[in-house]
Amino acid sequence: MTAKPSIGMAGIGLMGHGIARNLLRHGYPLAVLEHAGNQPLDELLAAGATTRASGAQLAAGADVVILCVTGSPQVEAVLLGDGGVLQGLRPGAVVIDCSTAIPTSTERVAQAVAAAGGRFLDAPMTRTPKEAAEGRLNLLVGGDAALFAECRPILASFAENITHAGPVGAGHRMKLLHNYVSLGFVALLAEAAACSERAGIDPQVLVQVLAQGGGGGAALERLKPYLLARDPSGLRFFMSNAQKDLGYYATMAEDGGAAHAIADGVLATYERAVQQGGAQALVPELVSLLAQGGAR
Repeated sequence: MTAKPSIGMAGIGLMGHGIARNLLRHGYPLAVLEHAGNQPLDELLAAGATTRASGAQLAAGADVVILCVTGSPQVEAVLLGDGGVLQGLRPGAVVIDCSTAIPTSTERVAQAVAAAGGRFLDAPMTRTPKEAAEGRLNLLVGGDAALFAECRPILASFAENITHAGPVGAGHRMKLLHNYVSLGFVALLAEAAACSERAGIDPQVLVQVLAQGGGGGAALERLKPYLLARDPSGLRFFMSNAQKDLGYYATMAEDGGAAHAIADGVLATYERAVQQGGAQALVPELVSLLAQGGAR
């Protein structure tokens, strides 16, 4: 791999746009896959990015292909579908999947990449679009340790904390564990805030008491702007993505024979929230939906 390998990227959404921006800022040649779901590309194109019409074309010009799409169906489609990445993958090229995916699907995809002559890392991320834009994501990486070390400079261009979680699939397993805990905390706080609202408690008092006791932490900080001013920007994460991630966690837990009764309750809360508030509602809006009884 050269000092600045050429990179192809699929998935220029809220998170992917920040990743792409930082890759360019660090001097990596970058091509992005044209897709209707992309965020506006003007800034990236002005910085030197180019576009490709298919996954195969993207891979044909790339030493490394980074995926930042919604979930396992999209990962499988962009890699394995007609005109997909594997049809243009260079021998020895690396596929890095930064999406959130079902680990058993990840393992199958990694095998397909290897059969096509490529190498694979799963590297899902935590944090928000703000940190993505700042190059300060957290990455949880699964795959061969030597390949991880080889690719670390690329990952470090858009991530602050990078953890090698284990073999292929371990990154996605750790991401689902993280998101279950994170979104579970948010759901618990949202339900408590909804109860507090219906009981007539001043939101300032609620936030102060929780912050000074056992309710403090990242989840409260992200919900606080919504609790105090109905500003959802503290957690720009779609309700449908929360539902998807928790569904993936439930699948992983069930596949592994692990307990998941609490996870089932959290998933049901987000499912009802999507039904009542819509897929594009942001997660902090769960507070209002619960207060109204819509996601009860």
